[in-house]
Amino acid sequence: MCGAPDQAVALPAGTDLTKETVLAGRVVADGSPVGGAFVRLLDGTGEFTAEVVSSASGDFRFFAAPGTWTVRALSRRGNGESVLTPEAPGLHQTEIAVA
Repeated sequence: MCGAPDQAVALPAGTDLTKETVLAGRVVADGSPVGGAFVRLLDGTGEFTAEVVSSASGDFRFFAAPGTWTVRALSRRGNGESVLTPEAPGLHQTEIAVA
């Protein structure tokens, strides 16, 4: 079976946030974490780029490039999205509320 790395663990050793852009966050419903949500990364044109499954604590993470990104969460509890526009490398975080 294929799967994404554990999204709840710290960034991989050797991750250089001065050179890499990381989009990370948590999926929540009514303030509680939503595990098992499909979290999709869409580029600035709305084109599908990647997908991970949120951890039991609702966490997710993508390595991307600076630019405009939509992060969309689809779950049994509902759907939601957030737009991130990192202009430089670093850790860029968001919370996605699903309803």
